[in-house]
Amino acid sequence: MAGTVIERLGVDRPVFSVEFFPPRNDDEERVLWRAVRQLEPLDPAFVSITYGAGGSSRDRTIRTTGRIAQETTLVPMAHLTAVEHSVAELRNVIGWYAAVGVRNILAVRGDPPQDPMGEWVPHPQGIEYAEQLVGLVRSLGPFCTGVAASPNGHPRSPDLEVDTDHLVRKIRAGADFAIAQLFFRPDDFLRMRDRLAARGCHVPVLPGVMPLTTVRTLHKTVELSGSEVPPEVAARLEPHYDNPAAFRTAGLDFVTELCERLLAEGVPGLHFYTLNRSTATREVVARLGLLPIRA
Repeated sequence: MAGTVIERLGVDRPVFSVEFFPPRNDDEERVLWRAVRQLEPLDPAFVSITYGAGGSSRDRTIRTTGRIAQETTLVPMAHLTAVEHSVAELRNVIGWYAAVGVRNILAVRGDPPQDPMGEWVPHPQGIEYAEQLVGLVRSLGPFCTGVAASPNGHPRSPDLEVDTDHLVRKIRAGADFAIAQLFFRPDDFLRMRDRLAARGCHVPVLPGVMPLTTVRTLHKTVELSGSEVPPEVAARLEPHYDNPAAFRTAGLDFVTELCERLLAEGVPGLHFYTLNRSTATREVVARLGLLPIRA
């Protein structure tokens, strides 16, 4: 099996990938591994593991990513953030990833741990910008390196043009691909892609998608996208807030239509935020015809 994200994207059909977060305890670890095993037969292009700076969350990230690399047929992509890390510590983490066979790293600066919108204070011996982290990863081995993109602009950026400039710098620092944060309107993603193309950047950009199965997942999408629910989406979902089954149906219909538009516009793949569950992602992937073809 191809071992890098770029190799896995370089096929003649759209693909899908999935994202997990590190479990906080043994019970969550069992839930995560059940989802991993259920998704493994569907052959996602890669599996992304998010990263917690410091402490057990970081350790579980490394351990989980290593297990996926060594115990499954899946291609893992590890996240790495600069939060509360010196350059020496970052080098160590990158070395751990290499030692367990991880060839793909998503390099993100990260947000302040207590308040995501608080003042960003780099580690005294650390780095300040994601583009520097990309450069560090690339200097330490033949890693396939990705970066984060914000279709609606990062909350700290004054406008979309400045935000695009930051993304371009990360790509030109050596990023091979980008993964977009969540969004509600496909045109927000497509306009970001156009802004990149206008600046001569043509790396693959994957849209981030979360299956909307509950009101909680809707609120999580708002949190991660940095934008409110558009009126046309609210009109479809709000009538079902008190009916979980109806909300799930309406939510998955909306997400399926969003993905169909993106696929029609030629995206190379779809990146699903799973919240460590597999059922809804499997359902949407099946609706979209992205399941592997069996002989």
